[in-house]
Amino acid sequence: MNGVSSGVLISLGAYFLVMIGIGVYAYFKQANDTEGYMLGGRSLGPAVTALSAGASDMSGWLLLGLPGYMYADGVVSIWIALGLTIGALLNYIIVAPRLRVYTEVAGNAITLPDYFANRFEDKSHMLRVISAVVIILFFTVYTAASLVGGGKLFESSLNLSYSTGLWVTASVVVAYTLFGGFLAVSMTDFVQGIIMLFALVIVPIVAFTDLGGVSAVTDSVRSIDPSLLNITSGMTFISIVSLMAWGLGYFGQPHIIVRFMAIRSVKDVPAARNIGMSWMIVSLIGSLATGFAGRAYVQKTSMILDDPETIFLVFTQFLFHPLVAGFLLAAILAAIMSTISSQLLVVSSSLTKDVYKLFFDKDAPEARQVLVGRISVVLVAVVSIMLASDPDSSVLTLVSNAWAGFGAAFGPLVIFSLIWRGMNRNGAVAGMVIGALTVILWIYGPFEMNGMALNSWLYAIVPGFILSTIAIFAVSIMTGGPKPSVTAKFKEMEMNLNK
Repeated sequence: MNGVSSGVLISLGAYFLVMIGIGVYAYFKQANDTEGYMLGGRSLGPAVTALSAGASDMSGWLLLGLPGYMYADGVVSIWIALGLTIGALLNYIIVAPRLRVYTEVAGNAITLPDYFANRFEDKSHMLRVISAVVIILFFTVYTAASLVGGGKLFESSLNLSYSTGLWVTASVVVAYTLFGGFLAVSMTDFVQGIIMLFALVIVPIVAFTDLGGVSAVTDSVRSIDPSLLNITSGMTFISIVSLMAWGLGYFGQPHIIVRFMAIRSVKDVPAARNIGMSWMIVSLIGSLATGFAGRAYVQKTSMILDDPETIFLVFTQFLFHPLVAGFLLAAILAAIMSTISSQLLVVSSSLTKDVYKLFFDKDAPEARQVLVGRISVVLVAVVSIMLASDPDSSVLTLVSNAWAGFGAAFGPLVIFSLIWRGMNRNGAVAGMVIGALTVILWIYGPFEMNGMALNSWLYAIVPGFILSTIAIFAVSIMTGGPKPSVTAKFKEMEMNLNK
């Protein structure tokens, strides 16, 4: 094994030990009940909440996909970063404080389907079942997509087999998620968020310094193609809307908004918002700067780069000492693993509360539910590994589709359940179903616009979000107002929010 690989493995090995150590610590610290295992006892401080939400959100996309987009298409990539920033900020302002209060008011809900069912007093369990099915199916595939990223990272950077990388990534994530539950996931996300932030600051700084500064890099990129510096190059109004519409997805992502349910107090939300948004903005700037500098670096070195999304890996290989390179590769793994662990826990929580307890053991004691949750983590991980076993798996293409599906199915439902007291159960069901079906038909249906597939013309989350919103209002109004007891809980939420 060469020196580079040895140094990298030392850094990665230390990183893995820290993650598992956090899982063991969380195991002994948390209460052995469902609220402890699935929500950390609602005890997260603002810093852990913010970085946990950010790290679980961004995944490897922040260190691989976005730099690659900037490298390939230039500054037009700023539109997607702008849309995500606005969406995340509105999520903190609109959803975070209300969801924290309402999930306690609505029967101390532990999962998102749990909240939907309690919020609308759905005795038929239709809301809970439909939302649980959406979460379980989409997130199992979503987890597989993240595992593919881990396998490919080991294969491309360490010359290890794809399957080895797949199993190592999955094993470490399962270990700390299985034992430490939500608290371990959130604490490891906090550490992983710090690692990601450091990497996205140090890599572009070193790259720009090596290339002679911002002006030199800009001149180099301009000499390659001036359109790379034009924020509207090749863009139409529809394409700009499509990129910025990624921000709409935040309102419906279960693995992100569950952090708002777990924060210690609604009074901690503003601090979490400030920390989270600062982390996000700095990270996005660093990600874009990495791709921008990468274009100049490849020209300067006459390198052949087949895959723009590997530009971060190129910098770690050629500009840093092996031990530092290992730390930077750990940042990519941190992004991947933080998302996997969050997805595993959301799916296992839904399997436990919304399937096992609802249909098989209504009187299951807390300890048994926690055990079922841990077993579910392992089962979902195994299924995800099977789905990800092919290194050429097309499952990665489903990530953006899953983001659109969750955003359209759950986004309007979450928002209006928190701000409109006139919404009823029928409107909630209609909005969720219409949003999900619209995204599916938009992506997979045999329809075109101006000779383009609909999803290539306009991102599916836009029509899905709009039609879901219309369905919520129309059906709620046509089928009468909510029950008086539901309205009373809404008023209680508003009163507690203003305390």
